[in-house]
Amino acid sequence: MVTGNAHKAREMAAFFQGILEVEHVPLDCPELKHDDVGEIARGKAAYAFGQIHRPLIVDDTAFSIRALGGFPGPYAAYVLTTLGNAGILKLMEGVTDRAAFFETAIAHADGEGNIRVFRGRIDGTITGSPRGMGGFGYDPIFDVNGRTLAELSLAEKSRVSHRARALRALRAWMETSKQ
Repeated sequence: MVTGNAHKAREMAAFFQGILEVEHVPLDCPELKHDDVGEIARGKAAYAFGQIHRPLIVDDTAFSIRALGGFPGPYAAYVLTTLGNAGILKLMEGVTDRAAFFETAIAHADGEGNIRVFRGRIDGTITGSPRGMGGFGYDPIFDVNGRTLAELSLAEKSRVSHRARALRALRAWMETSKQ
């Protein structure tokens, strides 16, 4: 797993525990500017493969809020560091349409440099204030079925999250490609 984010690497290692050993390679990859997280992940995978020359996975995530025209979208990490959750909640003051979604794209580069992209999405709403002590990023303000991602245990989040859905798609492909 190539990422500068140790939390993501731990989440992926937990997902594959007992199935596949996941090694964290802390390499920051340049990000292609694109509206599609799948294309961003594909570009990161190509770069990372060129650096480490072995099979790998990378990911990229978008956080899109319908009332804000999809903002912050694939720029979620930048917006989190500049505006934070408080800034998003400020932008949402007085807004009744609070629908939002996360989408993760995981790109897998094999030993030949072929790149496949697997996606996962979870829909929810923006809360009025942060809730929960777990998770990271936007988790305290993203509600799914009455609970924020920050209110879920890591095991619960690993079952329902956008990243978990993309990881399940990757795992299904890995299992069928072995046959």
